[in-house]
Amino acid sequence: HVQLVESGGGSVQAGGSLRLSCTASGFTFDDSDMGWYRQAPGNECELVSTISSDGGTYYADSVKGRFTISQDNAYNTLYLQMNTLKTEDTATYYCQIGENGSRGQGTQVTVS
Repeated sequence: HVQLVESGGGSVQAGGSLRLSCTASGFTFDDSDMGWYRQAPGNECELVSTISSDGGTYYADSVKGRFTISQDNAYNTLYLQMNTLKTEDTATYYCQIGENGSRGQGTQVTVS
């Protein structure tokens, strides 16, 4: 069965960095479009970044230039490098298959 397990969240001061990881299993990872989403308390879930199976990337305007999405197909792992973090980046971050696929349990990022 499909499993997505996020890790790497934590608490960091504004201006700091974190790298999120999402380890995938149960599907053909390197043939799949993947994405990172986030949801802050009281807010709707928003798309942060995507990477297509051919390597094309997308970033929300709010994170462009600060976040980098990547994947390592040898380890079935999706990454999100987050630099110059802002307080408004505080949220639970989820990895997801495509636009409507399975989602992991999330990892909390708190920027103060």
